[in-house]
Amino acid sequence: MKFILGKKIGMSQVFDEKGVVVPITVVEAGPCFITQIRDSKKDGYSAVQICYGEKKLKNSSLALRGHLAKAGRKSARFLREFEFGEDDKLQIGDEINVSIFGEGDKINVSGFSKGKGFQGVVKRHKFAGAPASHGHYHVLRMGGSVGCRFPQHTRKGRRMPGHTGAGKITVKNLTVVKIDKGNNLIAIGGAVPGHTGSLLKISSIK
Repeated sequence: MKFILGKKIGMSQVFDEKGVVVPITVVEAGPCFITQIRDSKKDGYSAVQICYGEKKLKNSSLALRGHLAKAGRKSARFLREFEFGEDDKLQIGDEINVSIFGEGDKINVSGFSKGKGFQGVVKRHKFAGAPASHGHYHVLRMGGSVGCRFPQHTRKGRRMPGHTGAGKITVKNLTVVKIDKGNNLIAIGGAVPGHTGSLLKISSIK
């Protein structure tokens, strides 16, 4: 299984062989380093932990410094885990970069969507809203009835106003359009979640 961490740079577009415009998302991926390997006997599951990015050494705890020292690293901004098969030959300290992917590979991309704060039902759930004419009352964007006589409470799952966005989203079956190994850039066809500069988890389809 192929996996890597990256930072969203922004969106652009390229032309394919037929001259059709293809929207892409440019991601600065890696280099990442393996910091820990978990096995089913000791930890109860199989996974590999990798680090990405750097931050000031004074902002890293002593425990984190000791953990990263085993992989030959001084600091790391992000630590994330990926599932992997125990048969894969991986070692602590190994480097992972964009060269593991190739053009045309199918991948899944996970990230946190943009937070939009507290929103009403029209923006949050795409409600149509009430008519704005013919003597209608002025509450045009309210959700309408939220309860009934029985069972005397609001049912679970009722679509209501609330905090919107800032949730983990995985976009599946995206395609790697182009790879720039020299600058650690990977161009992914289509849009991916998150704002510019947000962290993304990229993994190949099992």
